[in-house]
Amino acid sequence: MTGWRWRWVSPICVGLLVCVLAASQKPASAPESRTAPLDFQLPDVHGRLVSASDFRDRPVVVVAFLGTECPLVNLYMPRLCQLSREYGPRGVQFVGINSNEQDDIGKIIEHVKCHNVPFPMLKDKNQKVADLFQAKRVPEVFVLDRNRQVVYRGRIDDQYGIGYQKVKPERQYLKDALEKALAGKEVSERHVPAVGCFIGRSKPELVAGSVTYTREVSRIIQKHCQECHRPGHIGPFSLLTYEKTRAWAETIREVVAERRMPPWHADPRYGKFANDRSMPEQDRATLLAWIDQGCPKGDERDLPPPREFPDHSGWRIGKPDVVFELPQEVEIPAEAPNGVPYLYFAVPTHFTEDKWVQFAEARPGNKLVVHHIIVYIRSPGQPLQRSEDLIGNNLLVGYAPGDLPAIFPDGMAKRIPKGSTLIFQMHYTPNGTPQKDRSSVGLIFAKELPRHIVRTRSILNRRFAIPPGHDHFRVQSSSTFTRDAYLLSFMPHMHLRGKSFEYKVVYPDGRAEIVLYVPRYDFGWQTQYRLEKPLFMPAGTRIECTAHFDNSPNNPNNPDPTKTVFWGEQTWEEMMIGWVDYYYADEKPNAGVS
Repeated sequence: MTGWRWRWVSPICVGLLVCVLAASQKPASAPESRTAPLDFQLPDVHGRLVSASDFRDRPVVVVAFLGTECPLVNLYMPRLCQLSREYGPRGVQFVGINSNEQDDIGKIIEHVKCHNVPFPMLKDKNQKVADLFQAKRVPEVFVLDRNRQVVYRGRIDDQYGIGYQKVKPERQYLKDALEKALAGKEVSERHVPAVGCFIGRSKPELVAGSVTYTREVSRIIQKHCQECHRPGHIGPFSLLTYEKTRAWAETIREVVAERRMPPWHADPRYGKFANDRSMPEQDRATLLAWIDQGCPKGDERDLPPPREFPDHSGWRIGKPDVVFELPQEVEIPAEAPNGVPYLYFAVPTHFTEDKWVQFAEARPGNKLVVHHIIVYIRSPGQPLQRSEDLIGNNLLVGYAPGDLPAIFPDGMAKRIPKGSTLIFQMHYTPNGTPQKDRSSVGLIFAKELPRHIVRTRSILNRRFAIPPGHDHFRVQSSSTFTRDAYLLSFMPHMHLRGKSFEYKVVYPDGRAEIVLYVPRYDFGWQTQYRLEKPLFMPAGTRIECTAHFDNSPNNPNNPDPTKTVFWGEQTWEEMMIGWVDYYYADEKPNAGVS
């Protein structure tokens, strides 16, 4: 799951952000119960006033409430654009309305251009039209019939939701409503509650409160949110200022109260992790209390200094010493019913000496279609591996939704032999429009010869068959260390049917302990769990991985619960891999290697 910022904002738009409501403005009744036709007038992104009555010749109008930064909106934009083009010739007029306080005209123009939106996009500055329709979230669509009565409101379809993403929709609510409305028939399912981000509504700015932004909340946001929620990074919107945080307050309340954010899926009973993103209960309670009080700002003098990040280039590891790009721009088709096969690209490093990498980050060029990147090291003279061999010790770094870059403690690094070639494994997922990508990888080298060589091992099982309908199917794998070693990190990997994952260490004396348990695996947020301290693994220690899969109809991610599922590369197939980073206690870098 990012383009940034057109700078031009039309002064006409600013002056024309007004709303004229022809219908009653009492917000008590639901739109579908009104007797008067719904009408509104708002400026589009060019400052031209547009009203519902402009489309009196159209038998059906679709009003879509949208935002520029909500992940679900951006997943659905290609679908909305495609439906507009499909139904436009049949008399359906689509209209987009952006009611978010935080979305200015410049951002909306950029969003329209990014998605090649074929319908008018209007700005509802003070949420008066959102109030008229009683819209609460984005994306939410309203279908108005010939009499401009609401005959359907809610979701577009069921492909995307909170915590799941289906391969294709099973229920196409908007499309079904359009067919019924065009045929003059009653829509059977008139309201399907929308899921997505809350509309950022304008609020009076409060100063005083028992909890304020400047005194308490700014520090909580700095500590738990800004690492991701800043321009150019994985968070879909920025939380660097009071104004941004206040605008997203209702969405923050929901995801924090439900413990969806900050994202951390490890059971706290097992293991201590250096990158633990979980929020302490006291911080959670303080943040929710601030929102309940109306988001008071407080005294500017109480603000902490801004949090400093390595740089502002978008690299999470800081400015790389070297960046390698794909050798050419890749074209991704609008659709691929059988999936886009993995693509492999060889990129020579031209290193004339061995290099020690302490930080590495794979960076997607186009987040709309890059599902994952895995970068491997191919040493000189090593044959080009088959795809099934590209797992394990030759792994350099990967990218997947939610994944972190490779970050090794001081004194530890991965070795790239001189003359090596980097192999990019690229997995693309079409989004309904033709796209292009040129991804890259950035490396930061160790400042001195490291004490330990970091290695990666994949503890996997390719031989499984998950039965249809099974909701708790177990798959196991294991690996034994023949030399003394120290564990550094774990990264469980499964696909859409992944349910839970456990790492257990069994020592030579028979003692066993669980070192990581992920009770609710999230394919949309794959995480590397970095141990707070390296864990000693005496020779003979075995790591046992246990994964459970849910192939039942109760799993909303499940592409098809009627099929037996086997190992495979595509997301509707499955994988079972327990990655671990480690180093051997007795293995030292060669003196003189840079």
